[in-house]
Amino acid sequence: MKKYLGGIKIVVKDYDEAISYYTKGLGFIIIEDFKIDDTKRWVVLAPSQESETRLILGKATNEAQKLAIGNQTGGRVFLFLHTDDFWRDYNSMKGKGVVFKEEPREEPYGTVVVFEDLYGNTWDLIERNFTN
Repeated sequence: MKKYLGGIKIVVKDYDEAISYYTKGLGFIIIEDFKIDDTKRWVVLAPSQESETRLILGKATNEAQKLAIGNQTGGRVFLFLHTDDFWRDYNSMKGKGVVFKEEPREEPYGTVVVFEDLYGNTWDLIERNFTN
């Protein structure tokens, strides 16, 4: 039986502003986007069509959810964006205004840098130097 993590929901302030950031800044593509009701949409993004794990946008609708925007993991790195060409993607993202929290660094597992999304969630951009 095949199992995989199909999606991760991220709480956002606004669907359209989040879609714009993730598609223009990070180069994600829209997999699905349709209206559920007057306030809710089903929005799924991914780094590529082939990505098994997708980012699902959920617009905050109450105070508890609004407080989680930008701090879904208590300040820890939340998501890990893997790439096959670190410097291509780093330079592209930097040129599109993505905010990096540090300079790129070499670790035993690969090249990595921490960046934050439009809401302040922290991510790693990483090119692994081995596979598991």
